[in-house]
Amino acid sequence: MRPHAGAPLSRRRFLARSAAGAATGAAALSGCALQVSTGVGGSGETVTLMVKPDDISPELVKQARKDIGVKIVTVRYDLTKLIGMMTNGNPPDLVRGLGAVDAPYFAARDVMEELDPYFARSSVLRLDDLDPVNDLWRYDGRTQGQGPRYGMAKDFSQDSMYWYNTALFDKAGLGYPPETEPVTYDEWLDCAKRLTRRKDGQTTVFGGSYNGVLTPNLLASLTVSAGGSLFTDDFSRVDFTTPEARKALGWYIDYCRAKVGPSLVQPDPNAWDGPTYQANRMAMSNSGYWLGGLINADKKLAPVSRLAPAPVFEGGRRISPCQAGTGLWMPRRARNKDAAWRVFEWFFGEAPAKARASSGWGIPTLKSLRSLMPAQEEYQKRVLKAQNAELRHFSVIAFTPYATADSLYALFNQIAPAAMQGQMSVDTLAGRLDSVMNEQLKRGKEQVG
Repeated sequence: MRPHAGAPLSRRRFLARSAAGAATGAAALSGCALQVSTGVGGSGETVTLMVKPDDISPELVKQARKDIGVKIVTVRYDLTKLIGMMTNGNPPDLVRGLGAVDAPYFAARDVMEELDPYFARSSVLRLDDLDPVNDLWRYDGRTQGQGPRYGMAKDFSQDSMYWYNTALFDKAGLGYPPETEPVTYDEWLDCAKRLTRRKDGQTTVFGGSYNGVLTPNLLASLTVSAGGSLFTDDFSRVDFTTPEARKALGWYIDYCRAKVGPSLVQPDPNAWDGPTYQANRMAMSNSGYWLGGLINADKKLAPVSRLAPAPVFEGGRRISPCQAGTGLWMPRRARNKDAAWRVFEWFFGEAPAKARASSGWGIPTLKSLRSLMPAQEEYQKRVLKAQNAELRHFSVIAFTPYATADSLYALFNQIAPAAMQGQMSVDTLAGRLDSVMNEQLKRGKEQVG
């Protein structure tokens, strides 16, 4: 049982509990345990989802009405609007989020409903069927990856894996990367340099893209791969000066300085890898399995595209994390929890989940749906073999609960370009990142309490 909260939380107090005002936060936002869904309720109800347009299409909204009798109303995801709705005591019933970075942040602020009782009674979403990636949505009050479940990923990729175009490798006279054994990060960068093509001072072919989902969780993953941790044991500070974090940061700055792929100092006009890779202007893209949804639709590109394991640092650990794990969570003060859970079950375990699994846009997060992943063509079988071999190397890379990834990303983007352009040493950059990020984390820790 949790302390009862009567009146809606004041906006001022809500913001004071958040990290630098970046997102929502509150101490006690629900009453005692509520009766949970048996998986058959919700018909005739209305459920509000705060999502991005790509998360759920108008067609799926109509399908929900037909399949489970629930009317879905969507509100465009916006952090400021979410804060307003939650402080006014009228939150959405379900909210989109990235499990890899959002789960510890919101769970630490006690604004998420614990979903274990719902999972325990569900015949659709069984615990023994959940892929380990869903552990990104767990938080025990200290460490991500264990404790109560607060959400679920709709699909996922191991985002340090990369696609490569064999036709561009052939053109450069290079051998292909192994499909089940990792190359080192240094080998990957050397290969990217050899694959890059320039004309009249312009890059015509990027040798390789390696930016991850957001730079802070990319660097957290790279540091673990190097054998360390970007965060201190209590996640209250970063330390870019440890040998492992310095190696990770140094490698990423080397990548940016080499201008073999998109970065802050050499942006891709397309803003993401997909169109550039599809136009044969990018030889390698660390987009993970989900880019296969685009690749499979291009019958010329698909047969020459292959998926390779996440690289490793010499002497480091072999890991292959997910840096997103996009899914949904339920606010603790949501008013329509049973109907929201019915939508949750349907979205993650029924028709929409099956359609996503067969599309190639991500790995299903229920193990029972893996058989639906595209495997009709020889090239699809090849990709699936590489992906299945990589699954055993997945692990949760715990992120700090004391700041949003976006806020740390903004700080990185302010400081790092000078280093990327060779105007600042990596050691100086490490010190400056520690200074500004730790100030942000300190404020966040004070506000969580």
